[in-house]
Amino acid sequence: MDFELPESTRMVRETVARFVSNELIPHEQLIIRREAERGFKDDPLIPAELDAELQKKARDIGLWGIDVPEEFGGQDFGMLAKCVVIEELKHSIVPFILPPESPNLFMLKELCKGDQVDRYLLPYSRGEKKSCLALTEPGAGSDAAAIKMKAERKNGKWVLNGSKIWISNARRADFMIVMAVTDPSKGSREGITAFLVDKGTPGLSVPTSYPMIGEYHPYEVFFDNVELDDNQVLGEVGNGFAPMSQRLGVRRLEIGARCLGLATRCIEMMIEQANSRSTFGSLLADRQTIQWWIADSYQELEMVRMLVYRLAWKLDSGITDVRRDGSMVKVQATEMIGRVVDRAIQLFGGMGVSKELPLEYISRMVRVLRIVEGPSEVHRWVIARDLLRNGMPQP
Repeated sequence: MDFELPESTRMVRETVARFVSNELIPHEQLIIRREAERGFKDDPLIPAELDAELQKKARDIGLWGIDVPEEFGGQDFGMLAKCVVIEELKHSIVPFILPPESPNLFMLKELCKGDQVDRYLLPYSRGEKKSCLALTEPGAGSDAAAIKMKAERKNGKWVLNGSKIWISNARRADFMIVMAVTDPSKGSREGITAFLVDKGTPGLSVPTSYPMIGEYHPYEVFFDNVELDDNQVLGEVGNGFAPMSQRLGVRRLEIGARCLGLATRCIEMMIEQANSRSTFGSLLADRQTIQWWIADSYQELEMVRMLVYRLAWKLDSGITDVRRDGSMVKVQATEMIGRVVDRAIQLFGGMGVSKELPLEYISRMVRVLRIVEGPSEVHRWVIARDLLRNGMPQP
């Protein structure tokens, strides 16, 4: 069993590390201030001109299309490389994202057909278009199969009516992947269809946003007799649930990688502070409590890293049923970073909860992660249900 990263992945990691150090970390105080002053507005935390500048610099050094197939103009390094890239990027709190985001790419790559390739997949792969997934509804959050929004066939069109809630990036997306019920009698496995809905489509509106803790600022989306042609169906009618579920598995991998990067930053800060700060005549590094905080944090980080990298390996190997793995990553990664940043704040004391350091920002940002994409309790239920049905898997 080889635990060594491929040389190409190590090279990408080194490139991203330099980019983060030189281009992202210097802007952290700007991000902290913008987040503190944003209040109830939904202004992006990275100013548009700065984001464009960072995107250009990233592309100039080869950081683009990491997991995009070569036939679509990407580098096709795979999910492990994308995981490592995200991990390195999250050494900084600057919410910079290399396009395209993997979860929707994964779904579009699998399902786009005909002119959808040119209209959606290719421009999305090149970072020219942004997308979002419109899934959650007021009465269907963790239970995605319980969605009620309908898409009915009328006069040769699909007509969508209903609402979605907690939809990230809804106002900035050029198109949405919308999940709707097309046959209520068939349940989630054959009764839910994915649709591609362009920004500005008549009847589509995004009237409400929800200011929340940390970076997260989602929206409510309304569909009032939104008419779509057959070429707006993504995949096959009635078969949208399974590809969407796999898409969620990729998102959970990304969340795990984010937690790894943020936890690494916290531990590095803890080590530096412990080796330089003295109290009552001794370095913090000499205190057993501090030593245990650092030791426990490092062990927990490395255990989660194994889970995250194994999930990435499975996806790169073509293994499609990763529900249990995705749930394990989601639970362990999001709970790990919560413990690590809490220890880091405690080590730094008053400075740890100030806006002079990124720790209080991280602590608020990661609290959301235990809820979005399925709360820890639901994922524990998924893991237990799988084991109770199928028994212990072979290692």
